[in-house]
Amino acid sequence: MMDDYFQLTEKMSWQDLGNGIKRQILGYDDTVMMVKVIFEKGAVGSLHHHPHVQTTYIESGVFEFFIDGRSQVLKKGDSCYVSSGAIHGCTCIEAGMLLDVFSPSRRDFLEGY
Repeated sequence: MMDDYFQLTEKMSWQDLGNGIKRQILGYDDTVMMVKVIFEKGAVGSLHHHPHVQTTYIESGVFEFFIDGRSQVLKKGDSCYVSSGAIHGCTCIEAGMLLDVFSPSRRDFLEGY
């Protein structure tokens, strides 16, 4: 659990996930987590699923999202919702940043962070 009310981006570390993707974990507790994710053009967030509910806001760039067999191109200002267990992923068409919110918190993201 975070022990501070404020998270300053310049003080938060980044995880290099490889293949043109980096993430920065922001505020979280057991029930919710916010994560910033940067994608280089052409980077792919592979199809996967998890028990967490997820909402994603496109801060910048253009992405093609795939959720449970449907696809949609999303750009700055758009968002999407991923229900628990839904198979989802994305391809970055134009380099950008996503803001993901998970409930409950992604404990797996904290391993080795």
